[in-house]
Amino acid sequence: MDALAELLARISRLADPLPTSWLLTSIAVGLLLVLAPGAWHTVRHAVTVVHEGGHGLAAVLTGRRLTGIRLHSDTSGLTVSRGPRTGPGMVITLLAGYTAPAVAALGAAWLLSAGYAAGLLWALLLLLGLMLVQIRNWFGLWVVLVGAALVVAVTFAASPTWQSVFGVVVTSVLGFGALRAALELQRSRRRSRTTGSDADQLAGLTRLPGIVWVGVFVIVALACLVGGAALLFPQTLDAARSLDLSR
Repeated sequence: MDALAELLARISRLADPLPTSWLLTSIAVGLLLVLAPGAWHTVRHAVTVVHEGGHGLAAVLTGRRLTGIRLHSDTSGLTVSRGPRTGPGMVITLLAGYTAPAVAALGAAWLLSAGYAAGLLWALLLLLGLMLVQIRNWFGLWVVLVGAALVVAVTFAASPTWQSVFGVVVTSVLGFGALRAALELQRSRRRSRTTGSDADQLAGLTRLPGIVWVGVFVIVALACLVGGAALLFPQTLDAARSLDLSR
């Protein structure tokens, strides 16, 4: 019981808000990781983990049977589930992939804005633990274990301030990464003319063309970025509201 109480206290521990300069610097680091080609290839694995986790969670919630997840060295991934090949369940499962990192970033921003940097780290560990039991290839296992080791190190070795910094960087990578991944999807569709992407599979299941679904992914990513910014910078939002009211 004492160990459980200590764990709950660690998870629910509140961190002081980061100074604005630290917050802006952390966001800038996350954005740089997404924009720099070499860094993007590395951090995109984190985006892919959440992407495939979104597919897997949606599959389970819609009554499909999740049979495995694979992560590849080219930062692509594959989630396999069994169930009807058409219908709302399949549409939701496909839709959840590209939107999952953006929604996760918004949720992370909410936790950080409330001071739950430690809680965010434990949520990441939970996600990685759930992914671990579904991974079906060695590279995917390596990615998940390395990610879990990094999060564990920050959780137990870093101070609350640095936990917040790490959380903001991860949130920024997921938020900006979701937008970049959606834009890259459209460039890839134009170059290769393949029909295997999530957007093209959704087009095959609905009457909407693939470009519309890409637009949905982009809009969700942008909306979550705006929402995350409003959560992390509430003073700026309040100032903007006050300015509108004064007019």
